[in-house]
Order: sequence, then C-alpha cells, then structure tokens
Amino acid sequence: MSNAVGSSTYAMVVRERQKSLMLRAWIVSGLFFMALPGTLLGFSNLMAIAAHHGLGTIPAAWIQGHGHAQVFGWIGSFILGIGFYSQPAHGRSVVRLPLSCYLLWTVGVATRWIASVYGWHWRALFPLSAGFELVAVLLFLFAASRHKLPESTKGPRTKSPMELWMVSVLLGTVGLAAAVLFNFIECVRLAVHGGLRSFPYTLDQKYLVLLAWGFLVPVVWGFSARWLHSFLAISKPNAPAFRLALCLDVIGVLFGVTGWAIPATILLASSAVVIALALHLTQRPHGQAKVLGIHPSFPSFVRIAYVWLLIAGSMSIWAALADQHGGIWGASRHALTVGFVATMVFSIGPRILPHFAGVYSIYSKRLMFLCLLLLQTGCLLRVSSEPLAYEGILSFAWKVLPFSGTLELSAVLLFALNLVLTFLLGRSSFAAGNLNHEVA
Repeated sequence: MSNAVGSSTYAMVVRERQKSLMLRAWIVSGLFFMALPGTLLGFSNLMAIAAHHGLGTIPAAWIQGHGHAQVFGWIGSFILGIGFYSQPAHGRSVVRLPLSCYLLWTVGVATRWIASVYGWHWRALFPLSAGFELVAVLLFLFAASRHKLPESTKGPRTKSPMELWMVSVLLGTVGLAAAVLFNFIECVRLAVHGGLRSFPYTLDQKYLVLLAWGFLVPVVWGFSARWLHSFLAISKPNAPAFRLALCLDVIGVLFGVTGWAIPATILLASSAVVIALALHLTQRPHGQAKVLGIHPSFPSFVRIAYVWLLIAGSMSIWAALADQHGGIWGASRHALTVGFVATMVFSIGPRILPHFAGVYSIYSKRLMFLCLLLLQTGCLLRVSSEPLAYEGILSFAWKVLPFSGTLELSAVLLFALNLVLTFLLGRSSFAAGNLNHEVA
C-alpha cells in the first residue's frame, strides 16, 4: 500500500515538474517577443517617428509587426502557457499537446514578424503564420474543452456554476479566437489581393479594438477577480457590477468592430469605470496585503494600472471625437496596453509566475520595483506627449517621445532579466517534494 502511495506521489511530482518546465518555455518565448521583436522594434519605430515628426517614413507593416509581437508573442504566450498549466493533465498529454501548440504558436508569431519587417515572401508567410496561430488556439480550446467543471456537492449531481473570473477569462479566450480567425481571413485576403503587407487603416482600427478590449481586457479582469481580493486583502468582486462591466465591454467591442467608434468608446470607457468599482479597488484593506516574496509597493501599482484603464477609456472617447493625425488614438492604446496591461503583468507576474514555474519567489524585489517605476514614468511621458506632438499642439513634445521610449525599453529589459534570473538561480519548489502551487 505504501509503495502504491509513494509511486503515485512520485508520478504527481513528475507531472508537476513537466508542466512547470513547459510553462517556463512559454514564458521565455513571451519574454523574447516582448523584448526584441516587440519593444525593441517599437522603440526603433518611435525614434524614427520622433526624428521626422510623423509617421510618414515608417511602413505600417513595421508598426503592425511590433503590435503583433507584443500582443500575440508576449501576452498571448503568457496566457496560453498559464492556461495549459492550469488544466489537469495525465500521461503524455502533460507535454505533447502543449508542446505542439507551443511550436505552432511560436513559429507562427516569429514568421509573421519576419514577413512584416523584412517583406521576405510575405504573400506566402502571412497566411502561413496566421494559419499556425489559428491551429494553435484551436488546440488550446480542444484541451480546455476536456476540462470538466466541478460537480456540486449539495443536492443532485449537477455542475457548479462557472465562477465569475472564469467567465471573464473565457470571454477573453473567445476574443483571442475571434482575433486569430480575423487575422487569418485578412492575411489570406491581403496575400491574394493586397498591394502592401499591412492591414488598411480602417480595418486595423477594428482589429485593434478586438485585440485590446475583446482579448486583453477581459483576461486581465478575470485574473484580477481571481487574485486581487486575496492579494490586496479587499472584498471579493461585486458580481452584478462585474457582469455589467463584461456586458458593456462585449457590446462596445461589437460596436467597435462594426465601425461605430463613438458609441463603442463610450461603452468601453463606461465598462472601465464599472469594473474598477466592481473590484473594490478603492476599498480600505481588511488586513495585510500578500506581498511575501515581492516588493511591498505591489498593491499601489495594481491600483495605478486600473487608473490607466480609466485614462485609456476616456482618451478613446476624445480620439473618436477629435483625432486628426493618430496621436490621441495612439496615446489611448498606449495607456491601455502599457499603462494597464503591462503594469498588471509586471505587478502580478512576479507574484504568480515563479510559483507556477516551480520557483519559490522572484529573484529581486528591487528590480521588480525599478522596472515598474520606469514603466510608469515612460508611459506617463508617452501618453501625455503623443497627442501634443502628433496633433501639432506643442512641437517640444516630439523631444519627449524618445525619452519615454528609452524608459519603457529599460523597464521591459529589467522585467525580462528578473524573470530569467529567477528561473536560472531561484530555489526550486520541487526540492522538498512541495506540490503546493496555490498562490492565493
């Protein structure tokens, strides 16, 4: 009997180790796309734009390639990796299906970046890369569909209702699936009929709404609902208000994708206000925040992230009403992707990713704080100066943009360095057979 128990425990440890190693691969790939094809290309684009006081000298394909690497290569890799890690798996399925998805996704994102930047056989590579990404997401959805909801322990044997955070993450996953399908269809159309290797401006605006508010925002809201009440020692989310925020977001995305910019931005901005109230982010903590192993400034930066979400929503309304040269739209999207999404990743990532990857804690708390501080400073300068520069309000703002890019690039590189050092030098959670990866 004891031999059977020991064998079962050993098999469980092996499975957990395999899942953690697979997650590390996803995270390292995400860090690569974040730092080099994503942020470094974005920084190079920004330097050229600032030098020439406009977008005229930069191919749209470079800007879209930067965005694709950031959203799919960085955030997408993190989300898919955590998603596979969270799914119960047995036998070979622990590695085989996630590995297949990982290879397809990584090759697809890398191929798209090469085709966008260098233009090498782009008519063949665009649909090929989009097809790889689509198949990868379908494999992920197939794996997730095999994960059954827990059955209720009270009364008849019925499935328990899906938790609120899972609903939000599921909506974000649907948004991701819609985005990769949208991308595949348009890449095929572009390869057959297009003259340039970039989406037309109007189409790209619709695509960005789907990516940002249809994919990124609901996923971050879902993880916020799952962890923030425990991490920040505040009340659990207000369920009716959370559902209202999701409804406003979904309707806003539908309006945005169909080209109704003004009602879309009003709905999306309203959803940002409602979600901040639903998560009780202004509530006084009931006890001590959980900052063990991370920098104690963590709760403040989480709240700052949601301030950026409110700014992004407000600026999107301004952009829909008054943008002439792309500066207000650009600032709004930057407030959302960098101010909100990146700040949440830089804040919560050091709290959960080491545990999931089988390491006790982040390598350096000081590096965590420094990269967050640099990110906030750079984002503040970028969001405040971009409308002034692009819309011709203040010429001096063009000189601020390169400085903001330098700060954000430094923040990204420090974040990547901190996580890599964590994986290389951190103390393993498996050293003593510890299988408890609950971070909440």
